Amino acid sequence: MNPGRTSHARWRILALLTLASFIAYVLRTNMSIAGERMMGELGLSQVQLGWVLAAFAWGYAIFQFPGGLLGEWLGGRKALTVIAVLWGILNLLVALVPGSALAGPLVIIVALAGLRFLMGAAQAPVYPVMSGHTIARWFPATGWALPNGLTNTGLSLGAAATGPLIVLLIRSFGWRGSFVLTAPLAFVFAGAWWWYGRDEPSQHRGVRPAELELINAGRLEAGPASEVRGAWKLVLRNRDVLLITVSYFLSNYVFYFFFNWLYIYLVDVRKFAELKGGVLAAAPWVTAAVVATIGGWACDRISRQHGIRFGCRVVVMVGLTLSGGFIIAAAAAGSPYVAVVYLSLCLATQQFTDAAYWAAATSVGGRHSSAACGVMNTGGNAVGGVGALLVPLTARTLGWPAALATASLFAFVGAALWLWIRADRPIEEAYGRTAPLVGAPAVPMVAS
Repeated sequence: MNPGRTSHARWRILALLTLASFIAYVLRTNMSIAGERMMGELGLSQVQLGWVLAAFAWGYAIFQFPGGLLGEWLGGRKALTVIAVLWGILNLLVALVPGSALAGPLVIIVALAGLRFLMGAAQAPVYPVMSGHTIARWFPATGWALPNGLTNTGLSLGAAATGPLIVLLIRSFGWRGSFVLTAPLAFVFAGAWWWYGRDEPSQHRGVRPAELELINAGRLEAGPASEVRGAWKLVLRNRDVLLITVSYFLSNYVFYFFFNWLYIYLVDVRKFAELKGGVLAAAPWVTAAVVATIGGWACDRISRQHGIRFGCRVVVMVGLTLSGGFIIAAAAAGSPYVAVVYLSLCLATQQFTDAAYWAAATSVGGRHSSAACGVMNTGGNAVGGVGALLVPLTARTLGWPAALATASLFAFVGAALWLWIRADRPIEEAYGRTAPLVGAPAVPMVAS
């Protein structure tokens, strides 16, 4: 082996993370697609289905911060392996929920909501561990946004594939069969990740010295362990982490409309046939997959030239402002196909911002970036529990155009908050610490 030549193990690690993101979204979006058939067979209303969908969001939100701490405790290799196995098991158990002939509506709703809550809890660590732990350690400090954008592409492609895939499986094997047949995806990833993944690049036999030097460039030297004991608690009261969290909460109200209600909106409101609705429901996610990667690339490029504060701020403010405008246009569109175009642009511009959020949380969090990402994603997914219920209630009271247009306000306020967010100020600097956190990356402090 020529020690002067670089290796590319970090990109293979990223490929596995992107696969995990794809699988995670197949196994979390499947309920919103299967829900149309489940309502009929199990005797559920849209609002009752909303309670089931909200259960996932609350489990996901509540366990974000503990999930980030889990990543710090177990490391990325063990944590992602364990939670992936749990995804597969919980997905299988949905198929065993009793039908209306064997149980009343309350039992069915409690069983489904319980399983979805547990699925949310099991999926909660995935992005805090991916972004705050694995990507932060496997990529240089000025190159975090693009890997986060690519994992976001994986989730968008997973959500895009779910519509047509689940519809076809339901037609052939029923909605229960669709859960049984998608569960093995999680087990496949768990095995592949345990075999190839490592917590640190230095632990991986495929990493050559040149690649290790590239990854570690610009990182701070380790300080004494006693100086950082309990320092993750600072995450919970850091001004920038909390502002990023509130903005992510507002941004993800738009995201969760697509996650929970897009397919039902296209079939019930825009009157597309079942299979066509499944195919068209994929369009916004495919568009988002492309634009999410562009957003990560743009954030890294702007950050290298003007500093991470300006890079993250510009990407988020532009993306959310456009997203809010496009969802208003979708609500007002007379043609259902034009509405799909505007919806595709809405989700794409919202996902354009996602990598910038994760890069900012990683930068501000420093050594405890996994915990910081967990706090941010708590806010980003607590809104899922709100939106799963607010959307159908608004639609029933004021109509679907109002339900869509409401999301624009969330997007505009989320964009405005970035006027006060500093992504270039790590927690230890904000609290006047002079000692570096162990393993913390040095982020370029270019004024913006």
